[in-house]
Amino acid sequence: MNIDRIQSNKPKKNFRRNKQLQEPKFIERLIKISRVSKVTKGGKKLSFRGIVVIGDGQGKVGIGVAKADDVVNAFKKAKTDARKNLITFPLTKSSSIPHDTIGEFGACKIIMRPAPEGSGVIAGGAVRIVLEVAGVKNVIAKQLGSNNLLNNARATSFGLNQLTTKSEVAKKRNLTLQ
Repeated sequence: MNIDRIQSNKPKKNFRRNKQLQEPKFIERLIKISRVSKVTKGGKKLSFRGIVVIGDGQGKVGIGVAKADDVVNAFKKAKTDARKNLITFPLTKSSSIPHDTIGEFGACKIIMRPAPEGSGVIAGGAVRIVLEVAGVKNVIAKQLGSNNLLNNARATSFGLNQLTTKSEVAKKRNLTLQ
């Protein structure tokens, strides 16, 4: 009997396919693609900078920035950078944030407050995109200071990263929830 025939009857496992099934599905949103140039001795070298936000819609979000010679590669590189910068934060049952928070980055300041169920995301620009991708459905946000899209997105991310739950605070203070 031929050994090759016996082995060929076994179903082959495709590890690549299984790996893709195990990875969580992320929502990807492009904030901005801008054309940037570097002035060199030989002239201007054009490239593209992409700002991408990814999230799972359940309290995970990441912001990525990357440059490349074409738009598609800039988007791909920014997406991989966003995966490296993922943060996790708590959400309430009504898909809102647990308490007020302020995020600051550079000259940008973002004030976020929880909102009652059904009010939606009341925010603008990059702040709205980050909150929607993160899975926050009821929040009021106000951006102060600079209108820079990247800095506003990062300020939002820092604000979300500061969120804590009542149980985490009680644990830090060695108290029990009553």
